[in-house]
Amino acid sequence: MNTPLRTALIIASTREGRFGPTIARWFETIAATRTDIELTTADLADADLPAHWTAHPTPRARQFTEQLATADAYIILTPEYNHSFPASLKQAIDTTGDIWHRKPVAFISYGGLSGGLRAVEQLRPVLAELHATTLRETLSFHQFPFDQDGQPLNQQASEQAATTLLTDLHWWGSALRNAREHHLTPTA
Repeated sequence: MNTPLRTALIIASTREGRFGPTIARWFETIAATRTDIELTTADLADADLPAHWTAHPTPRARQFTEQLATADAYIILTPEYNHSFPASLKQAIDTTGDIWHRKPVAFISYGGLSGGLRAVEQLRPVLAELHATTLRETLSFHQFPFDQDGQPLNQQASEQAATTLLTDLHWWGSALRNAREHHLTPTA
């Protein structure tokens, strides 16, 4: 029996008027067509994370952290702000700690001419420090190419890129989940 890969889609922006939820809704429809991925969405705008480590997180912060902790894999949906990723995402990564350990992370990025890819490149070393495995396959949207119905203007290419991302994430997620379950950790 193949258990679906529990995957958390993290919406990183918390700004008013943000575009991330539009992309998330579209991506959720793509992921819903797969039986090997169980996708849940974790929105940082609803997380109420503390600015610093705390022994007494709020109920919403605890729920957000627990949602991430139960995931086998992550997809970070991030905009690019000033050639990097949002402070809200750094705060989430820092306050959730070890949940990223030996789990794969894929990226969906958006914004400007680079499509958010500079934000993704800034995230890679941060997540490497937490022993996460970042994936090469990235879905990026340049200049917000979505129509008024929340669909990518180039639907076919976008769906193909999303499918490739999910397939790669499933492979890595399954391999790393199996290794964690069998305690296959490197030794010094």
